[in-house]
Amino acid sequence: MMNKNKILIELDIPIIEKSYDLFIPINKKIGTIKRLIEENLVELTDKAYIIREESNLYSKSTGEIYDVNKTVRDTNLENGSKIILI
Repeated sequence: MMNKNKILIELDIPIIEKSYDLFIPINKKIGTIKRLIEENLVELTDKAYIIREESNLYSKSTGEIYDVNKTVRDTNLENGSKIILI
């Protein structure tokens, strides 16, 4: 059964040359999602990834920066969306 509260996205992280498929909740703000992703990256990379305040999530196809104050539901993100963390 498909969970309607989450979407599956592909996240590219050029700085560590990795890509991940992630389920993200549609009712959380982009800023919260970014923070959680970065906190997990610090752990996954054994602290090689450094959290930077100026990093953003971008649409891989359009280059659009996702507004950290919008919920995922209020963006154009959907199942299969490809985003980049820079």
